[in-house]
Amino acid sequence: MKSKHSKQQARILAISNNKGGVGKTTSTINLGAALAQIAGPVLLVDADPQANLSISLGLGTECQPNLYTALHQGKLEPVTITPGLDVIPSHLDLTAAEIELAGEAGREQVLKELLELVTDKYSYILIDTPPSLGLLTINALTAAQEVFIPLQAQYLAVQGLQKLLDLIGKIKRRINPGLELGGVFITQYDSRKILNRDVSEGIQEALAGKVLHSRIADNVALAEAPARGQDIFRYQAKSKGAQDYLALAQEIHKLKH
Repeated sequence: MKSKHSKQQARILAISNNKGGVGKTTSTINLGAALAQIAGPVLLVDADPQANLSISLGLGTECQPNLYTALHQGKLEPVTITPGLDVIPSHLDLTAAEIELAGEAGREQVLKELLELVTDKYSYILIDTPPSLGLLTINALTAAQEVFIPLQAQYLAVQGLQKLLDLIGKIKRRINPGLELGGVFITQYDSRKILNRDVSEGIQEALAGKVLHSRIADNVALAEAPARGQDIFRYQAKSKGAQDYLALAQEIHKLKH
């Protein structure tokens, strides 16, 4: 029997929403940076061919090594951003990966098998998924234990959410029985706006028990940080954005403890 001090395997989270502009990449970066502060080493995986996570951390779109090379070579070579925060960057060539993987046996399992090589090195692995429901997203959901969905408190933001929930359900039934919807969290929230409050309440009613208490307020520092190639804690550690993501990280960390 393992003692409670035995080395743990990484908790693997997919941050996913098939709608763009909801703060998915911003959340992956800053939630990861916050979890690194409170729980130990974190690996971020940029599985989006647009490479927004990589660009936001100053790595560009053609960083070597990257996820595309990893998929072909069968090994991961993380890039260290700060002590305790590593990244597997995306690459423009990742757009071809879905076509190239389509003919492979076990094509949904490729990312899972890669991450299994490093799960004992991290406390958390966060996967930034594309804003689509293609093979890269399926790989991310197959590799993950939990999915967290960022949502804006706007009426159009919840459109299409059911498609993602249906995909999560199918992958749980057919490929990854351990996959769970970890929760939904509200981003770009402005409590002064009646619309934001009303939609937030509607989301809580529709997804009872799955909406996290922590909300990410609309904060200019969160928009500025990527231009500096930094997470919010290195850019403005005392900002509202940093406080919100730290609170979100603490809430998520406690969900399994």
